[in-house]
Amino acid sequence: MIEANQHNAELIERILRLKRQRNAIILAHNYQLGEVQDIADFVGDSLGLSRTAAKTEADVVVFCGVHFMAEIVSILCPDKISLLPDANAGCPMADMITAERLREEKKHHPGATVVCYINSSAAVKAESDICCTSANAVRVVESLDAEEILFIPDQYLSHYISTKVRKRIIPWPGFCSTHIRIQPQDIITLRQEHTQAKVLIHPECRPEVIALADEVLSTGGMCRFANETETRELIIGTEIGIIHRLRKENHDKKFIPASDQAICPRMKLITLENILWALEEMTTEIKVPEEVRLKAKAAVDKMLESSI
Repeated sequence: MIEANQHNAELIERILRLKRQRNAIILAHNYQLGEVQDIADFVGDSLGLSRTAAKTEADVVVFCGVHFMAEIVSILCPDKISLLPDANAGCPMADMITAERLREEKKHHPGATVVCYINSSAAVKAESDICCTSANAVRVVESLDAEEILFIPDQYLSHYISTKVRKRIIPWPGFCSTHIRIQPQDIITLRQEHTQAKVLIHPECRPEVIALADEVLSTGGMCRFANETETRELIIGTEIGIIHRLRKENHDKKFIPASDQAICPRMKLITLENILWALEEMTTEIKVPEEVRLKAKAAVDKMLESSI
């Protein structure tokens, strides 16, 4: 254990030194390993990370997340170098739709406005009218004049939105392979064991799980709620990586993962070792082609500029 701690301390020292030399910033999603969150300059959800990427003055952005997140940096800041420490850190949901398949679907709904969940590739964003995150999805859809919305690619977030707005929501059959592991019985059992606890559920979960929630929130929303609530026990229905941040920021509260199976293996690919390697070798750089970037940027900008 002592040797492991010493090894990590050496890695951290080398990372910080290279970060200064490269004028780099490290961004980490709430689902990252605890050691990765601890070394990051900013930890947050997709919306917070997008806003931070848009305004950073760093020359290099090391994005500790998955591929579509590193693409956001390239989309918003083409003059900066966007590094993904592990090239295999992808998002299965994002892979469930392609630009070609979206173009075909749009032909069947010519009057629909395409709202694209940020968990998608740059090429898919380029075929969309506006982006959203789980934090602002309902408000984005409500803000649109269109009465028919083609929402891609998460069918469960799409269903949740449909319960909150008076618009026709056309879903795409994608899903998060991590959130669907959380089952209704998991919540029922934990409620029986922790009778005073409140249940926070991510809107990527199944409708029958969402129905058992006290609050339906993005990961950023969960962190804010945990900081503000008087409740001392919270059951957390999302990827278990967020538990590290919640416990770190709220020492006086107990956080119970809704399911130990809610692990995103792609998020867990990034380690201190490959963060160091990324800064040493300046790889893997994620660069969106300019034609795609400009179209995707229009959809992302509409989300960011709307202040929602």
